[in-house]
This record gives sequence, C-alpha cells and structure tokens, in this order.
Amino acid sequence: MERNGSVLMQRYELGKLLGQGTFAKVYHARNLKNGMNVAIKIIDKERVLRVGMIDQIKREISVMRLVRHPHVVELYEVMASKTKIYFVMEYVKGGELFDKISKGKLNHDDARRYFQQLISAVDYCHSRGVCHRDLKPENLLLDENGNLKVSDFGLSALADTKRQDGLLHTTCGTPAYVAPEVINRKGYDGTKADIWSSGVILFVMLAGFLPFRDPNLIEMYKKIGKADFKYPNWFSSDVRRLLSKILNPNPKSRISLAKIMESSWFKKGLKKPIITDTDNKELAPLDIDEVFKASENGDNVDLPKPCSNLNAFDIISFSSGFDLSSLFEEKEQKTEMRFTSYKPASVIISKFEEICKSLGLKLKKKGGGLLKLESSKEGRKGRLGINAEIFEITPAFHLVELKKSNGDTLEYQKLLKESVRPSLKDIVWTWQGEQPEGHCLDMARRTTSPVAER
Repeated sequence: MERNGSVLMQRYELGKLLGQGTFAKVYHARNLKNGMNVAIKIIDKERVLRVGMIDQIKREISVMRLVRHPHVVELYEVMASKTKIYFVMEYVKGGELFDKISKGKLNHDDARRYFQQLISAVDYCHSRGVCHRDLKPENLLLDENGNLKVSDFGLSALADTKRQDGLLHTTCGTPAYVAPEVINRKGYDGTKADIWSSGVILFVMLAGFLPFRDPNLIEMYKKIGKADFKYPNWFSSDVRRLLSKILNPNPKSRISLAKIMESSWFKKGLKKPIITDTDNKELAPLDIDEVFKASENGDNVDLPKPCSNLNAFDIISFSSGFDLSSLFEEKEQKTEMRFTSYKPASVIISKFEEICKSLGLKLKKKGGGLLKLESSKEGRKGRLGINAEIFEITPAFHLVELKKSNGDTLEYQKLLKESVRPSLKDIVWTWQGEQPEGHCLDMARRTTSPVAER
C-alpha cells in the first residue's frame, strides 16, 4: 500500500496524494537521485485487466511517449511491478485551468495566451498523428509560471486507429465540449473535433460560461449541432469572427489550425514556444506489452465480460430524455432490454436464481456473465428462452442485457413486464429509457474516465 514517505522502486519518495479515481492514484513524489519533483500515477494493473482497459492504458503510454512539447505534460518513464503500473510524469503544481475559470471569466490577454499555448500543443500533437479527443479546462494544467500544459491522453487516438474510411468512430469526450460530428456517430476527423473543443474552451475562458448549455441534454446537443449560441457583449469583433469559424458545425468548412494561427487576434503578443533538443529526443524503447505480462492470467469464465466499448454517451442514453439515437436513426422494434446496477455480479446472478425459482423457469449459467432462462412449458412458438448477459463497466457498476433467444415476442414482453421487472427492482439502478435517481451525467463521468484521474 502506498503511503507518504514510502520509497518506490528505490528511486522515488512518495509525497502527498494529489488525486484518485476508480483505477489510479496520483501522488507528488521526489526523485531521490536528483531531487526533482514529479507526479506519479499509480494504476492498479489487476483492475485494469479485469475491466478490459488494457488497450486504453497502452495507448496512453504510447501517446505520451510520442508527444514531447513545452505545453504538454511530459512522461518521464513507465515502471511496473506485478500489481501496479507507474507513470512518472512532470509535476504541474498550478492546478487546473478549470479552477481559474470557475472564479470568473479571464481577461482577453490571459485567455489569448492560454489559447495560443493550447493551439501550439494541439498542432504539435496532430503533427505526430495524435488526436486528444477530450480537450476541456479540467485537462489543461497550469505550471508555477502560469503556462498551460495539456494532460490526460487516456481517450486520445493515434493515426493507426482510424478505419478504412480514414475517420474515427468512437464517441468520446465531454458532452459540452464535443463536436457535433462526434455526437452523430457517422465517423469524424479527430483533428477537426479537437479544433471545435479548443474553440469551446476559448469561449469559456472569455465568457466564464459555456456556449452550449441546457438542462435537457438532447436540447443541448441540438444547439451544438446547429452552433446555436450567443456572444456576450464584451466579446471583441475579431474574436467573434475567429470563433464563428472554429464553432462551425460543418467539419469540412471548419477553420484549420494553420488558419487559426494566421488570424490577427491569435497573433497579437504571440510568443512561440521554444522546442529544445530534449523535447525532440526520442525516449528509450519500451515494450509496453511487457508491462502487463506479470499479472495477466487466463480468463475466469464465472466473471462478467468487461464492457470496455461503452462510453459516456452510451451510459447517459440509459436514462429518459437522454436517448440520442432518435436524433440520428430510425427506431426499430427490439426484443432486448437493458438495465444498470450498482450491485456485484454475484448478487445479480443470485437475484436471477430467485426469480427463476419463483416463476418455474430453468436457469443455466454459461460462463462469462451469460445466463439462460427457459420456460418449462410450451408457448405459442415453442418454449420461451431469455438470455441475460452481465457486463462489468467498473467493478462497482454493471450493465445487464435481457434478450429473447426463442419463443413468442408477446409472451416474452408480458413475462418481463409482469414478473421479471418487478422482481428485479431491488438491484436495478435504472432501466434503459427511464430516469434514475441522481445525476446521470455524473454517473457517466465516473464510469467512463477510469484513466483520467486526479
């Protein structure tokens, strides 16, 4: 267990805990050899393996080793033990840009300087084939000199992750900062999406509030899709012109980074970052797969499948008023239902055992979180069969999908409505399409940002 004052790998003395999340803790630490202050992100390897986040961690390591720029948080080295992965990173002690903005809007000069530094970093990332995909003030840190540093590359994409059409297809990011083309799931250019998010950040810095905001998430997405926002009266005409080109809902005609950097507003007082030999120096080769081998074990068939392909938008869509699919595609008659639960998989399975016993159904455990429920009586179209599959989103949060495998659809729907659903009420957080208690945006953030810890 990590604690203040303990020595890590005989090289770093751990200091205070800076932040923690589902899969990782971040500590201040001191290099015992040269006394340099660093931040160490300690990731629980077993939990990452269990929930299927291996590729995401590997990608974060690859990206951070590839991108070395004065306005990007630097990764110094990656170490591993049998149970932990350690990211040794640059210590940025000025806090998040978000904290600064939350106290009120910034003056034009400060906002411009941060924006210049952000665009410089993003342009460099793009030149290295890296799209960040989650740019927001919470992921922009400030050093002791007030210079901006881009962090959290857990959702970033490398050029080789694109499909054959040359576009990215994973919906990710934070709702208020995400580009309209990302929402509609039709494929998008990650560089254009980063430009949009940068424009939202600029607006927020100058205004002190978001350009697209609405209590109803669907309404907010409609505003994003139409770029429906208003400028505060203190915005200058030149920054309005620039923002109108950045917050263009059509990615094909959206302004490029090169054009942004040519604009008169952007160039005012510009100080280009100095790229040193150290920045250009390649890090020593690292076998990333080797980092994970120490604790990789065979699959346990009794565990639910990790649901690593779900993101904030998918989880949000399980609640009423937040199903975005109707905006972009035709509704189909479906024979499956989903619910989410805070209960462990063992409790969910026990509940299904109870239900089957009370309803006279047969229950078969197929492994990997798959249960098969079958009626003992013949129905209109043979015996009714239902598959219940449990997916682990995080160790404390599960998604269960119920799907008719055989039998009559009306009999299936009647059984679910009159018997199964009422019996499951003790373990259900929310059924898809219904409003849960609590704030679903917060739930989505907590369940889909396992590696973006603070």
